[in-house]
Amino acid sequence: MRRTLQVLNELEEKGHLSRYAIGGAMGATFYVEPLLTFDLDVFVVLPQTVGGLLSLAPLYEALRARGYSEEGECVLIEGVPVQFLPAYNALLEEALAEARETTYEDTPARVLRAEHLVAICLQTGRDKDRERARILHAQAKLDMNYLRGVITRHQLEARWNEWKG
Repeated sequence: MRRTLQVLNELEEKGHLSRYAIGGAMGATFYVEPLLTFDLDVFVVLPQTVGGLLSLAPLYEALRARGYSEEGECVLIEGVPVQFLPAYNALLEEALAEARETTYEDTPARVLRAEHLVAICLQTGRDKDRERARILHAQAKLDMNYLRGVITRHQLEARWNEWKG
């Protein structure tokens, strides 16, 4: 994982992506007990192309040039399956902008705030997201005022009220 994060940092430094942050189950493990996951979800802001379209192609080309290969919807980087997820809506853009700087085995990394992880779970709405949101609510040290603001800004109040029971 350490080497995988180093590669992500290098990709950002070279401009193959503008910003990244770890999300999903792996992101949650920075706040709660480890959750079962098979890949590293990396939310990214991609550089704009001339036509204004976003494309993962230049990022995948840069990774192929380094000897990494695609495996299904992931790229295998130093033995870790990494799924790159472009920030495609306002919640993800906010989550990336507000991501926390941390270190993993002395390697700089960026992780989505726990509050944004909860909000993304609410927005995605799958059963596994409901469980992840429950675990984050129970175990992570959430800033409830901040979380309420995120939920309100992104119109997630109804699902939050339904899920928290």
